[in-house]
Amino acid sequence: MELPGPGSSSSSSAKLVAACVIGGIVLGASVLALHLSIPTLPPVDDLRRRLRRRRRRPVRVYMDGCFDMMHYGHCNALRQAHALGDELIVGVVSDDEITANKGPPVTPLHERLIMVRAVKWVHDVIPDAPYAITEEFMNKLFNEYNIDYIIHGDDPCLLPDGTDAYALAKKAGRYKQIKRTEGVSTTDIVGRMLLCVRERSASDSHNHSSLQRQFSHGHGQKIDDSGSGSGTRISHFLPTSRRIVQFSNSKGPGPDSRIVYIDGAFDLFHAGHVEILRLARELGDFLLVGIHTDQTISSTRGPHRPIMNLHERSLSVLACRYVDEVIIGAPWDVSKDMITTFNISLVVHGTIAENMDFMKDDLNPYAVPRAMGIYRRLESPLDITTSTLIRRIVANHEAYQKRNEKKEASEKKYYDSKSFVNGE
Repeated sequence: MELPGPGSSSSSSAKLVAACVIGGIVLGASVLALHLSIPTLPPVDDLRRRLRRRRRRPVRVYMDGCFDMMHYGHCNALRQAHALGDELIVGVVSDDEITANKGPPVTPLHERLIMVRAVKWVHDVIPDAPYAITEEFMNKLFNEYNIDYIIHGDDPCLLPDGTDAYALAKKAGRYKQIKRTEGVSTTDIVGRMLLCVRERSASDSHNHSSLQRQFSHGHGQKIDDSGSGSGTRISHFLPTSRRIVQFSNSKGPGPDSRIVYIDGAFDLFHAGHVEILRLARELGDFLLVGIHTDQTISSTRGPHRPIMNLHERSLSVLACRYVDEVIIGAPWDVSKDMITTFNISLVVHGTIAENMDFMKDDLNPYAVPRAMGIYRRLESPLDITTSTLIRRIVANHEAYQKRNEKKEASEKKYYDSKSFVNGE
């Protein structure tokens, strides 16, 4: 057998080294190419955070109601409900359901829908919602509308048979509760108007005091210390700076904003008010609304006005999504100083109002903006005024009287049993 020569071993070693070098170069080039083509992977914690963010969806909460004669108490309930989630879906009960469970509504469904959609905390609206949360409707809320929680106030909501309208939602563990807003309800407001009708006939001969001043100072018919009675409850609304801040947008106009100004009583805030405010807001970047004092309204519209006091009216207007700021107790005349102070670009007024006689008066409150060429009249979309709502009450006086007597019993029970109420 022939043994390999001395040079054979050296040749094999050289070939092995060369192969290793070449392999190393190829491997290094591959790793480099892989590094350049694939971005650096983020840390594990960052990946987990991104995954949670992708999985998270807005928390959707549902609140329903009649929202008849909508007032700041309704708006505050919607504000509290919105605070329990990210998106608030509101069910508005149909006219037929309200009639069957409570009595005839003062405002029809289409007007109530306008009011609810205009509230700044509302994301979407479900028309013709049922008065009671049935199992079928509850499943629809959970599966079709992706509702996480159903919300209602701490005051009882009982069906004609005495059962809880939200029993199923509570049993499902998807119910949350908010605090009822003190000092107002639709029953109160209807009661004020019914009292207004009764007082008006008496005042024609001997009583010329403002109905609202009677409410404000605690003078009324058949009133007890709890605020409930067989007649009507006076306004127990206690305005606080915190409540005003909660309703406020908390921001002013920009330096170049076109500021539009509109003023009025805005008593019994209704769909006609909402629609004219919507049109006014479309004309600029910032809508400033002047709310006239109780005294101004009484002097121009009669001693039984306003039905709602200044602070109640201000909160109702502030809750409207088209409104950026209000002047609480605005002057009757729009002066040059006022226009300059608030940097007002345009002053507007609707064509539908309680009293348009001031337009013919030599002391027209809009004389200054008219002379400056910054006054404009807007065609009001709806022919509705505060008097329209009062006429509806008068036309169905007996039905609303019976409805109120029934509601006052449950409200008195609530007020008698309530304890501490938080600041919400």
